[in-house]
Amino acid sequence: MRHLPYFCRGEVVKGFGRGSRELGIPTANFSEQVVESFPSDIPTGIYYGWACVGNGDVHKMVLSIGWNPFYKNIKKSVETHIIHTFKEDFYGEILSIVITGFIRPEKNFDSLDALISAIQEDIEEAKRQLDLPEHLKLKEDNFFHLPEGKIVNNH
Repeated sequence: MRHLPYFCRGEVVKGFGRGSRELGIPTANFSEQVVESFPSDIPTGIYYGWACVGNGDVHKMVLSIGWNPFYKNIKKSVETHIIHTFKEDFYGEILSIVITGFIRPEKNFDSLDALISAIQEDIEEAKRQLDLPEHLKLKEDNFFHLPEGKIVNNH
């Protein structure tokens, strides 16, 4: 895909509250402004890459771009599941991500269990792909070193 790797940074905002509550898979959500800044020709679907909250450690992540057909969203969203357990929420923090690869197109599911199962498979695929040298090198990118007091998003 011609847009990858794709670098993005923005504030974490409250989402629909479904990631943790219904799925047991917490996600960090970008604001509508950040979502609208994504190139319009990036296909919806499930991606993987690296994520960092503030100036913290860089972790593997899996990301959904789209309308989440199972939930029939009317607004496009970008939801990042960081493959790490955080002690507390980080709303208002700056999330920096590098999208390095594509897993699958967005699709609908017959049940919540089928959706959860697919997400778990996506997480395992992301872990495998991110261990490859071509993806691993982006974990060390200077993009993740946030300048003090600077809040920007590809502008």
